[in-house]
Amino acid sequence: MLNPQINRRKALQFLGATAGVALVNKADAAIAKAKKEKALHTFCLNMATIRGHKLGFVKELETASAAGFRSVEIWFDSWQEYLKNGGTIGDTKKRLNDFGLKVENSISFNQWIVDDELTRKKEIEQMKRDMGMLAEIGCKRIAATGKGATNSITPDLNTIAERYRTILELGDTSGVVPQLEMWGFMKNMSNVSEVLYMAMKTGHKSARILLDIFHLYKGQTSLNTLPLMDPLAVDILHMNDYPAMLSYEVITDADRIYPGDGVAPIKRILKILGRNNHPLVLSVELFNKAYYNQDALIVAKTALSKMKMVIEGV
Repeated sequence: MLNPQINRRKALQFLGATAGVALVNKADAAIAKAKKEKALHTFCLNMATIRGHKLGFVKELETASAAGFRSVEIWFDSWQEYLKNGGTIGDTKKRLNDFGLKVENSISFNQWIVDDELTRKKEIEQMKRDMGMLAEIGCKRIAATGKGATNSITPDLNTIAERYRTILELGDTSGVVPQLEMWGFMKNMSNVSEVLYMAMKTGHKSARILLDIFHLYKGQTSLNTLPLMDPLAVDILHMNDYPAMLSYEVITDADRIYPGDGVAPIKRILKILGRNNHPLVLSVELFNKAYYNQDALIVAKTALSKMKMVIEGV
């Protein structure tokens, strides 16, 4: 007959080994999940989300870092104000390094699109200078918005494409790529079909479009046809949500809410844009006055937490 003490000892050893295997498997699963998340998504804070707090450039960076972000979209005017008040590009690089941050994109409003030739040339020259400065801090992208155009005076698609190519060629020198931003309220730039056509019409290999969940709704882009677009056309997706009670005709930027708090089909959009293991920068961009009345760090932390919850299962 076997010694019961030996049997019990072996049983405990077996259970211990089993528990160890379970812990190892759990850790491996967590690592695999983290690698997948890193491969498919980069979580980024667009400073619009805390812009209403009027923190200033350095405090914005500090808040993003403290909240857990490692990537940011800066607003060029905020950075300019910092530089005017004694900051330097060298200081900026050090701040970014100290905070562990990478600048994914700059939100700028150069009027490269307008019909007035003198204004356009002046704005393109300024954009060239801006892109050179961004390159020095390691930023490889700048927003190319419809600033300056109006719904009554908007160039046609082919003209915008031609002007977009002009600023794309600036990127050939600086290494900073203008991202053609879709605005759901802007004639000829309101939906994916328009901005994608213009990007393709340039014939430039670096052409990219900048999409936004709010603007997909505002401009009424059909998600049924969105899969026709190659995800490689998009480097950055502005993340946000919107409430059920506001139609696309009346909703405004100020009505944006945290991802997952509304009715936007975010997971469906992410599955379309993130297929084929295409890395995508998910940048939370909000203009909510209610959030501006809260502590900026809490807002940034909440935004990151809700972004991560939304992508679960994508």
